Amino acid sequence: MKRNLLLFVILIFISTTLFAQKRAFTIDDLYKVKNVASPVVSPTGNKIAFTVSDYNLEEGKTNTDIYILYRDGAFENISGKDLNETNPFWLSDNELYFLENSQVCRYTFNDRKTKQVTDFATGVSCPVLSSDKKFIVFISDIFPQCGADNFCNKKLLESSDNGPVQAYMTDKLMFRHWVEYSGAKKSSLILYNIESDYYQLLAESEWLSSNFMLGGDVKFCISPDSKEICYMLNPDLNLASSTNSDLLVLNLATGKTVNLTKENKAWDGYPLYSPNGFFIAFKMQTIADYEADRYRLAVYNRSTKNITVLTEDFDYTINDFKWGEDSETLYFTADVEGYSPLYSIDVLSLKITPLSGKQAVFQFDVAPGQSQIYYVARAVQKPGEIYRVSSSDNFIQQMTSFNQKLLDEVDVRPAEQMWVEGANGKKVHVFIVKPHNFDAGKKYPLILNVHGGPQSQWMDSFRGDWQVYPGCGYVVAFPNPHGSTGYGQEYTAEISGDWGGKVYEDVMKVTDALEQLPYVDKDRIGSMGWSYGGYMMNWLQGHTKRFKCLASMMGVFDLESKWGSTEELWFPNWDLKGQPWNSDNYQKFSPSNFVKNFSTPTLIITGEKDYRVSYTQSIQYFTTLQTLGIDSRLIIFKNDGHWPDAVKSMPLYYNAHLEWFNKYLGGDPAPYDSKKLILNTQFK
Repeated sequence: MKRNLLLFVILIFISTTLFAQKRAFTIDDLYKVKNVASPVVSPTGNKIAFTVSDYNLEEGKTNTDIYILYRDGAFENISGKDLNETNPFWLSDNELYFLENSQVCRYTFNDRKTKQVTDFATGVSCPVLSSDKKFIVFISDIFPQCGADNFCNKKLLESSDNGPVQAYMTDKLMFRHWVEYSGAKKSSLILYNIESDYYQLLAESEWLSSNFMLGGDVKFCISPDSKEICYMLNPDLNLASSTNSDLLVLNLATGKTVNLTKENKAWDGYPLYSPNGFFIAFKMQTIADYEADRYRLAVYNRSTKNITVLTEDFDYTINDFKWGEDSETLYFTADVEGYSPLYSIDVLSLKITPLSGKQAVFQFDVAPGQSQIYYVARAVQKPGEIYRVSSSDNFIQQMTSFNQKLLDEVDVRPAEQMWVEGANGKKVHVFIVKPHNFDAGKKYPLILNVHGGPQSQWMDSFRGDWQVYPGCGYVVAFPNPHGSTGYGQEYTAEISGDWGGKVYEDVMKVTDALEQLPYVDKDRIGSMGWSYGGYMMNWLQGHTKRFKCLASMMGVFDLESKWGSTEELWFPNWDLKGQPWNSDNYQKFSPSNFVKNFSTPTLIITGEKDYRVSYTQSIQYFTTLQTLGIDSRLIIFKNDGHWPDAVKSMPLYYNAHLEWFNKYLGGDPAPYDSKKLILNTQFK
């Protein structure tokens, strides 16, 4: 008995010593993380293609390679050097297609050689191979007057920016989106005949654009008999105010189209034919012009022409989905209480079966026979890796360990969870990450991070914010207040028309609870947020003085001017219940109307190409703070939009936060001088 106790003490000592030897997580470490993504199973299930991205912080570059995972766990890199290979898809078990420099290439395992297949001037995105393997359909932004004529496109590309007058003219809204003006090019569906090396223009649709967030990545699919294509189209004239999307089926022989979902004035998209061709599965919403309506999984019966909603009684929004080989099972992920678990649903009985448990699953593919599903999952303390789950017994096996070396060297912190009673007595889910070398007897500064969306959720998933700040001595808390997905649609919907109401109350009550934690220094609490989270920082500025400092990124300051400058009008139209001239919410919930209460030092970050929340919102806010004599700093990323470049800009983002928090909360110093970083061409 004594020997067992001694052995236990020794093991505890060894594990504690090893843990203490790990160093704190830094900004540099974030760019040592390898991003594992996009598993795609070969036709026999013997190989899984996937991508791994590496980051070069010094040069501000990202490189993505294609790897092959074999069923026995062995893997290899089949890519060339620094060519950015993405989007793998299988021709056969011995031939793999993928994108390299925005063109389709083919890799053959027999001779280990890569050959370029397409040569399309405006580039290829989202390529899909037909079942008969005779053609590839892809999306590209082309000049419509040229159709898919490659030579003509090249000539226009060469001359498009050389004119003496640099101007833009438009006669309709949605003339810009994310970081781009629509220009003369149109997002188009192109068919490439492999044998004849011929390109054919099939359709044009704004909703095919890779910049359009609604609808996921796959905006079209090819029928199993290779005779038709189903794609997304918004039929409404005013795209800026409409979230409507219909599914159109194009007959490749006749060129005729049929609208499958014209009766639904809300969003329908992300179509996928069943392997037997009987059904088209898709995601749908039921409320027109409401971007955050719950995504439901539905199927269109091609024989009866009836639509069946499969997940009406499943009160969570659907993310990705794929068919099983039997055409009777669909696999999907959904936002559920801070996770995105994997499920299966029987199309006939509507029985839903959980498969992955509480995991943040991001991409997956189903192996032939449906017994194995390969997927990428992340946790707060663990970057993404590929896992395999057996649908028969839910046995989960980790298949890759690309980040294990980093995890062995660096203290990547896990998250703890708590639930706090918020507005209307609803429980608010909160994740907490404690700092490096945490000592329960000490008190630490706290950073509260409010998410954007606002209809989204923080997850138990690896993210730079959850590691960089704890690595510098901060407790980080990230709650899912009213408006978050994953807690039922009613909870999500309660933010609309109430921007500064229940969420503010939730944030205050969460802060109350965090202050009671014995290791939190209640006199050193700051808060940060991005997009709607930035709005909430600006709202906090006018409604409380409990935070020592704030950090507002891409935030809304003046709701009325925000309405007139955003490109997606459907969002404020719904969430603020009208326009500035017919809804009181624009005045009631605008931070700009509470300037008399401002006093908290604030870091402000924005992007000059942000068309969602114009960078002028941040300039207005900064001008106000400076005029009032409140300590504030403004950073504008001149080449970035609503999301700064991950490698070129985000290091400055993290460092600037650390400088600001160090100044007001007393955490560890930032590793760099932000002013010197900006002088470096990488961060200009």
